[in-house]
Amino acid sequence: MSYKRHRFPPQVIAHAVWLYFRFPLSLRLVEEMQLARGIVVSYETIRRWAKKFGPDYARRLHRKKPSQNDVWHLDEVVITIAGRKHWLWRAVDQDGYVLDEIVQARRNTKAAKRLLTRLLKKQGIAPKRMITDKLRSYGAARRQVMPNVEHRSHKGLNNRAENSHVPLRKRERTMQRFRSPGSLQRFVSIFSALRNLFVPSRSQRSALQIHLHRLQAIAEWKSVTETMA
Repeated sequence: MSYKRHRFPPQVIAHAVWLYFRFPLSLRLVEEMQLARGIVVSYETIRRWAKKFGPDYARRLHRKKPSQNDVWHLDEVVITIAGRKHWLWRAVDQDGYVLDEIVQARRNTKAAKRLLTRLLKKQGIAPKRMITDKLRSYGAARRQVMPNVEHRSHKGLNNRAENSHVPLRKRERTMQRFRSPGSLQRFVSIFSALRNLFVPSRSQRSALQIHLHRLQAIAEWKSVTETMA
């Protein structure tokens, strides 16, 4: 991905994309915030930047190293697109780090199996334990994909995954819903990558730790976005 033939410098493009995916802002609000900095750019241009550069930024960001002691929390949330129900299946670890998410049209064993298969391929290692709600599809899929992994099925244990849906729900309201399953899949892959980078883990609780984490995240973001060809 290259910044060549773009009128605005990389710093302006990266800042607009960061604002859009990092905060609950509409494209028009990002346009207004850019104008306050003396940058005249349309919200449609910002949309194109987000679509073109967002996925590449997300791919370049550092991912958390998997561990055999990880605990996977799995959950699914319904999202209505053009009058039809779709399910966003999401997996997070014990710290709330988003491991993977996939938009599917069904809420059954096949869909759960697809999520687990993708997770194993992406992580490269099975977890110590997986935790889900009472949906039986998870148990059936687990027996097919990773039968030796402990599975705990209990509504109260799965707060990690359920809480991870909250930021997306806020964005959904700001964006007035998503236009297609593909646009939702593209958005969440970038949105979650930035949240993984900028939101401190549960172990970083002090004000100093949070401050240092954010400084490190900003430094990595600048490194990723300013070193593209």
